[in-house]
Amino acid sequence: MVAAVVESRTTNAPIISVDDVGVQFDRQARHRGVRELLIKGRAGRTTTTFWGLRHVSFDVQPGESIGVVGRNGQGKSTLLKIVAGVMLPDEGSVTLRAGVAPLIEMTGGFVASLTVRDNIFLAAGLHGMSRETIESKFDEIIEFSELGKFLETPYRHLSSGMRVRLAFAVVSQLDEPIMLVDEALAVGDQPFRMKCYDKITEILAEGRTLFFVSHSAGDLKRFCQRGLLLSHGRLIQDGPLEEVLKTYKTLPPNGQ
Repeated sequence: MVAAVVESRTTNAPIISVDDVGVQFDRQARHRGVRELLIKGRAGRTTTTFWGLRHVSFDVQPGESIGVVGRNGQGKSTLLKIVAGVMLPDEGSVTLRAGVAPLIEMTGGFVASLTVRDNIFLAAGLHGMSRETIESKFDEIIEFSELGKFLETPYRHLSSGMRVRLAFAVVSQLDEPIMLVDEALAVGDQPFRMKCYDKITEILAEGRTLFFVSHSAGDLKRFCQRGLLLSHGRLIQDGPLEEVLKTYKTLPPNGQ
């Protein structure tokens, strides 16, 4: 197992380097054959493995906006988790030359029993924000999330859309050079999505890097110039987004 490596930023070096990355998962398979049933009297189990990602390599330059494309279950979210450092590859390596602001799971960093107020301090703190900084940005986080009436409401009572608003409001306040977004905006309502679009546009205008997973061609075209197409855990195309989307449309429902 090879952990992601964080390096200091050097001139002209890629901000993200993914080198021959592979991730293996376990899968339980049931034996349903007649021989198995007669001998053991019941179906048995065996553990099999499969590669969620294999031989994936690419570099991302500072300021690039990358759209990650692929059918469900082809490795997109796994790739983002590896870049974010919340999952380790079994093969290869990931080198980051800057910090990451990840919006990859709606529940990431939040505790169900804590209030919205307490979760803001907890989640922002887990992302490395000092208490003083959180306090200075608190009103802006609340205004963006539109959850001012729910500050003392436990997180578990929030709707999925409210959870997305809270997560995006916190993560968008991070000053990290790399932002990861994984399908989160699909849950929000249209007015909030427009606020998020404006925020992402602002982040890109600052020269920051975006790594964006979405099934929405419109969202991808809005922000990204380059695309990565995953199929069955393999990177099958890396190029201009429009060309990647054309290839994506030709794939069968289960991938390649």
